[in-house]
Amino acid sequence: MTSVDASIAGAAGATSTDAAVVAGLLPDGLVVVDAEQRIALANAEALRILECDGADVVGRPVVQGLPLTDKDGRDWWAHTDPWNDTSSHSGHRETLLVAPRGHEVLVTARYVRSDETGVVEQVLLGLRDAEARQRAERDQASVLSTVAHELRAPLTSVTGFTSSLLRRWDRFSDEQKRLMIETIEADATRLTRLITELLDISRLDSDSLNLRLGPVDLLGLLRTHMVRYELGRTAGAVQLRLGDRARRDGLPQMWADTDRLEQIFFNLIENALTHGGGGVTVTLDVGDELDGSPESVVVFVDDEGEGIPVGDREKIFGRFWHGPSNASTGLGLYVVRGLVEAHGGSVLVDDNTAGGARFVVRLPAGLPAVLDG
Repeated sequence: MTSVDASIAGAAGATSTDAAVVAGLLPDGLVVVDAEQRIALANAEALRILECDGADVVGRPVVQGLPLTDKDGRDWWAHTDPWNDTSSHSGHRETLLVAPRGHEVLVTARYVRSDETGVVEQVLLGLRDAEARQRAERDQASVLSTVAHELRAPLTSVTGFTSSLLRRWDRFSDEQKRLMIETIEADATRLTRLITELLDISRLDSDSLNLRLGPVDLLGLLRTHMVRYELGRTAGAVQLRLGDRARRDGLPQMWADTDRLEQIFFNLIENALTHGGGGVTVTLDVGDELDGSPESVVVFVDDEGEGIPVGDREKIFGRFWHGPSNASTGLGLYVVRGLVEAHGGSVLVDDNTAGGARFVVRLPAGLPAVLDG
């Protein structure tokens, strides 16, 4: 049931004495039309949405006080005609209509019928401003455009190079072939990563993400990452260190999803390399109690950039938020937070001592609750 449906149901159950009070408390617009087709009540939210005063609508015939038309310009009241409806319809689902002042509103109708005759005695209209939905649709269109662009760029590269190799293989030197195949592999990996992140967003939003928990050597996992960077174009740009407690006491046992941890730290390191403008330092240490665990594992990812403004530190974890630079899809950090929290951990961003950004990931140590005891 939508909030409009709940509002209408609540108003339908109210007596005439308290209907106005109930209507005033509703978060959605409510208009009540009586058996004589006159507007008996319009709450404050309805008047705000309709951009009018109570005197303009209350007590007037509904076709005059609240003329509504569909997208084709047809009179909605004449089309629905609730008072001459001999069927058992209980109302109409949410519909986008044009209000008297020309702006669009979302309207839901419920009919209150006589128990004896079945005649419609009241029509309850729930009203919602269509602006929020339209804004969401624009945002969705923007997101689809961004994702399409991110998918198209590597696909263009892959198809271009494979076409060239297939048709002109003998014309390229071995070095040129190797470079082209390496580029194809990198772009295919980029495509796979983007699709994986989109699927993860869907799973996170629907609470259907499944973790495959097992013992994890986080230090070994991060060292494997360092080897990849040393062999790639970012040799020397990423350093791995152990914190004081980790060097002194060693690292506690961890149970987690190894593939998801790789995804978390790959995204954080790539984000730091892309936006930090210099080297990246990854520090692995032991932290205090977290979510019932006596110890936690803490990973700091520090870059050498200008840092992140305080006002943006929560925004960067939002879905598809990429800041003014437009240098990424804005998927990575949203997925990072979702995966970390799915493990019972936390992630935040702060300043480091050099003034750059510091991402802090805390994960519970020891056996997970489902296996402990």
